[in-house]
Amino acid sequence: MRGAAPPRATFREVFAVREFRAVWFSQVLSVTGDRLALVALTLLVFDRTGSPLLSGLVYASGYLPWVVGGLFLSELADRYPRRTVMVVCDAVRAVLVAIMVVPHVPVWALVALLFVATMFAPPFDSARAAITADILSGERYVLGTAITQTTFLAGQAIGAVAGGVAVAFLGVRPALAIDAATFVLSALLVGLGTRARPAAARPEQAQSEQAQSKRAQSKLAQPSPLARMQAGLRLVFTDRALRTLLLFGWLVVFYTIPEGIAAPYAAGLGGGSIAAGLVIASTVVGTTIATPLFSRFVGPRRRIDLMGPLAVLTCATLVLTALRPGLAASLVIFSLSSVFGTYQLAANTAFVIRVPNERRAQAFGIASMGVIVGQGAAFVAAGAAAEVLTPAAVIAIGGALGTVVALVLTLRWRRVSPPGGRHAAGRRPEPAPASRSVPLRESG
Repeated sequence: MRGAAPPRATFREVFAVREFRAVWFSQVLSVTGDRLALVALTLLVFDRTGSPLLSGLVYASGYLPWVVGGLFLSELADRYPRRTVMVVCDAVRAVLVAIMVVPHVPVWALVALLFVATMFAPPFDSARAAITADILSGERYVLGTAITQTTFLAGQAIGAVAGGVAVAFLGVRPALAIDAATFVLSALLVGLGTRARPAAARPEQAQSEQAQSKRAQSKLAQPSPLARMQAGLRLVFTDRALRTLLLFGWLVVFYTIPEGIAAPYAAGLGGGSIAAGLVIASTVVGTTIATPLFSRFVGPRRRIDLMGPLAVLTCATLVLTALRPGLAASLVIFSLSSVFGTYQLAANTAFVIRVPNERRAQAFGIASMGVIVGQGAAFVAAGAAAEVLTPAAVIAIGGALGTVVALVLTLRWRRVSPPGGRHAAGRRPEPAPASRSVPLRESG
């Protein structure tokens, strides 16, 4: 029946798909391995040099490569088979991390190896996001996205803890060896657990001599990586709906500020490292728990309608830190803000669905790059501001700025995609020409 709401998907239905199980578990291994290596190498550099600055730069090297990888490598998952891209990225990272295990490697070489290895995370993640849309459809895709988002957050937390534990009980090099093994296992899972698919951006079969001639000419004049990157940016930023969804996703730079200044915030409340750890955990635990529930029990159209209000509340909740609450109240505030952050599911789903399949991985890479780089810049800015203001004031100001931006985006989104519009999140729009993005909504 036309207009009827699509049937709700269940976790059992999603995990019953063999390919999704393989991609999901490979993500668990890759994300956990990424974080484990970053923590282990940071501890190694600090142990060798005793310099907080150098160890901080090493930690930043786990974020900066997303600029290069997100802009120039993510589109590889559109030009080549996505399964192949994921396997190659894992294999390269396994080799690079294995080299770190070799004794007496200079510190600068370790940092360089980590930098290069991290550059292969964006194309892997872009290929994973794009291939998930190939594997799952409709509400199964929405629920699958919720699962992978939750997995990403949980994997980061587990990887950080595992890195600290592994370094404490095994040492840095065995920890890095474990990391290399996670990438090998991830590559095997994807290679053996998913079926081969052609590249999404492959040219159409020739129907005439003229078409064959045009393709031959285009092969002689392939656009440069810079031109392809510019084309991806034009795709994302010239479409009003895509641009709005992308900015909804980038609001994360405001409401994750507590994570970046957790240590001075906890110290200001008389707490130590445990209190700082609780602050960091509270910034993600709400989203981790609420996202699967949001996808399971809130309908597609309702999710889109709630996206703007939830985005506003996510940032506005942080303004309460201006009242200088104690540790317990602060944890409640950060957790509540994190719960409202489930709006990212609606934005993400709409963004991925709206982008043409042959450009999906590149667009997702640009979106992810903005989040990672934006968070890094926000953490630095918040730390600098905390030198002259209290951490609580910095968080409140960040929340206020994010609230204003969220309100503007909410108003803009209502003009782009009115409530009750014909495209529902989680439903695939009608096919669009390959050179254009799909009309009316999206997710980021």
